[in-house]
Amino acid sequence: MRPFHILLGVLVTLIWGSNFSVIEVGLGALDPFVLTTLRFALTAVPLVFFVRRPVGVPLAAMAAYGLLFGAGLWGVVNIAMAQGMSPGLSSLVLQFAAFMTVVLSAMVFREPIRAPQVTGMLLGTAGLIVVIRAAPGTSTLVGTSLILLAAFNWSLCNLLVKRFRPPDMLAFVVWTSAFAVPALVVLTLVAKGPAAFATLPATLTWAAVGSVLFQAYITTIFGYAVWNFLMKTYPASSVAPLSLLVPVSGIATSWLAFGERFPPALWLGVLLILLGIGVFIVSPLLRKPTAA
Repeated sequence: MRPFHILLGVLVTLIWGSNFSVIEVGLGALDPFVLTTLRFALTAVPLVFFVRRPVGVPLAAMAAYGLLFGAGLWGVVNIAMAQGMSPGLSSLVLQFAAFMTVVLSAMVFREPIRAPQVTGMLLGTAGLIVVIRAAPGTSTLVGTSLILLAAFNWSLCNLLVKRFRPPDMLAFVVWTSAFAVPALVVLTLVAKGPAAFATLPATLTWAAVGSVLFQAYITTIFGYAVWNFLMKTYPASSVAPLSLLVPVSGIATSWLAFGERFPPALWLGVLLILLGIGVFIVSPLLRKPTAA
């Protein structure tokens, strides 16, 4: 990967890590279904009326991405966090999507996985396991399972991007978000009834508004436009492991925003994660030059 693109990827992962604390702020005032619906409604509207539909991407593929991304990824994450999963722990478990993406890309697209990358994956996995076991706070079997389901859905989203390679990533994010909104509205009505939207004016706070705006414009439009560009440009084994920085940012933000304290063993896990990412980043430099 080009150094500038690596820096962009790192910036996005830092934003995504802080996003979990932003979600926690929004959940303080809003139902998780409503919060997710508002996020994607603002991502799509009004830009969908000014941005042309991406060419070369079937509507069925955009609809599938929108459903997986809106409901399958962030709808599920918000539900898990509303049930007690902490921002830091949620950001950690979700990063298993990095390894799912690498393995699925190898299976579907025959992308090679080199020995240094396997080493990086093992180090990153070991770090995630150490951090999850050492992390304080609420963690239920249901909550952890929901986050793992969201991670799998994220890996499927990455595969769709690699398969269709949208030429305009901003347009792709905006239009797929438009497909996510109807599904999220239906899910909200089925799960919570019309009262979830009827009580919105009374429950909406300035903190919740800021949370929704950050999630819509910074996390989704900017973050995923950059991330999807990297996913379509480089092999998944080079891009996906960068997301392992998300829990590092998530833990730091959770500590600053909510005063969460972590045991020394957790920092050992963070060190293993960073080491694994470093192996992934430098692995192309470890190739032997081909003889002319």
